[in-house]
Amino acid sequence: MTILRSFLFYIGYICSGVIASLLACLIGPFINLEKRLKFFSLWPKFANWFLHLTCKIEVEIIGEHCIPDEPCVIVSNHQGQWETFSMQYLFHPLCTLLKKELLYIPLWGWAMAMLKPIAINRKKPKEALSQTLDEGSERLKSGMYVLLFPEGTRVEASKVGRYARSCFELAKRNNVKVLPLCHNSGECWPAHKFIKKPGKIKLHVGEPFLVEDTKQSALETENWVKTKLNLY
Repeated sequence: MTILRSFLFYIGYICSGVIASLLACLIGPFINLEKRLKFFSLWPKFANWFLHLTCKIEVEIIGEHCIPDEPCVIVSNHQGQWETFSMQYLFHPLCTLLKKELLYIPLWGWAMAMLKPIAINRKKPKEALSQTLDEGSERLKSGMYVLLFPEGTRVEASKVGRYARSCFELAKRNNVKVLPLCHNSGECWPAHKFIKKPGKIKLHVGEPFLVEDTKQSALETENWVKTKLNLY
């Protein structure tokens, strides 16, 4: 049943993604960014509903009251694909950082490009860092949340990678708060795995804070995530 449920999910997930991307490409050019972000976030919301319907995976948000009204830098651990699309409707207006190559995907990539993401070339880390700080600052000043994954890549559900200081440097430069997030999505939707396991994805929203020391903030946030995931 788990294999069948996962298969059904991917049919709906991919087909709905193609349809949503096509509609976004047709409608997106004629509406402003604010409306695009609202309209485009309907598909991630549907995908989570369909994930629950087919694979019996629930989503629980803990600490939603901690989300600030003003722009901030959101830092999240990275375990799989779930968090790359789910945040799109949980936070608004949101700017994400992604690999530049993803924008070349027909329809989906074209639609994503209209949301003004920070699209970096991971093969050029120095340029990517400079671009993240420059464009991230621009997005914050325009009133957007900026979502970053400080581990830099997907990490197994039972582990937490080293948190990069650049995410916290962005917040410090712009005198905005960091909003830490922690989730266990990899337990239900493991990276690069077909099978989806029934269960509950818990998304913990921490208390937002101002950065004084980037190294210390990165370490403390990393340890907070480990505590939430019970990795000690």
